[in-house]
Amino acid sequence: MLETHLKSPVTCQRLRAGPAADHIDGFADWLQRCGYAPGSIDWMLRCLAGWTDWMLASGFGAQELLPGFKACKVELDKKRHVPYSRGANRQSLTAASVFIRFLRHEGKLAPAVAPPSASDLWPVLGEFRLWMYKHRGLTETTLDIYQRTLMGPCTALGDDAHAYSVEALRAFVLDRARPHGIENAKSITVAVRSFLRFLGATGRCPEGLEQAIPGFACHQLAAVPRFLLPEDVERVICSCPEDPNGLRDKAVLLLLARLGLRVKLTRKNGHLFCREGGAEKWVGIVIRIRRNSGCTWWSWSRRDERRKTV
Repeated sequence: MLETHLKSPVTCQRLRAGPAADHIDGFADWLQRCGYAPGSIDWMLRCLAGWTDWMLASGFGAQELLPGFKACKVELDKKRHVPYSRGANRQSLTAASVFIRFLRHEGKLAPAVAPPSASDLWPVLGEFRLWMYKHRGLTETTLDIYQRTLMGPCTALGDDAHAYSVEALRAFVLDRARPHGIENAKSITVAVRSFLRFLGATGRCPEGLEQAIPGFACHQLAAVPRFLLPEDVERVICSCPEDPNGLRDKAVLLLLARLGLRVKLTRKNGHLFCREGGAEKWVGIVIRIRRNSGCTWWSWSRRDERRKTV
């Protein structure tokens, strides 16, 4: 029963008034038999209620679940995503797809027809997969990633590789990489270049066309600032709490900021050690924290011993 898995009477009423009312009790019990946790079942049913509300408002009935699902997906693709909004959203589509899978499992809907694979639509992609597996040793997972990327040029530029132009290839790569980060952009570049090398090696396009694909620079630590402004340093120091751990952290930050320590710090036998020069020269630091008086520290090396209050 629906009420066994969903405690909200308002949501139960919404589901029983929607197009999923005839199968909602069986769906809730099926989720439990499939091993869904009680919290997951509650979340799934609440999300499904958002989809059924949209179905009612859009005029779709119980016999039009599949057309309603497709229409809802099209509308959500065009609409800006608003977090925590009531009604149909991405989570509602997820719940609706599980509900449709339940109906197919129970024989209430016809089984889904598997779409043709990319290798069936574009035989050149099947040959590319075999060639990369044989000559480069790529795994099936990597080839699947390449194939999802290469479906774009096959769709946009066609099957005739001799008609591929430098401008069209560069425009495709830049347009495909624009919404993604640097790592995904580099993956797109690698896939397209590998595909063009295959086409050139098999005589389907001029050799060297892969050189026209632009690269994407990735400078390590480029976003890390070279130094902190004095205001930022003071803000970091003041952010330490007043408990013992916070006072310890504040003492370490004061040592780093006021004394200009830029070398590696390590902890050994309860003391803080500061590497001063080569691998064999170490300066030990002992910190004694005093409330309202900063901290007192001692440092020693092989030649001298210093004491200072910060």
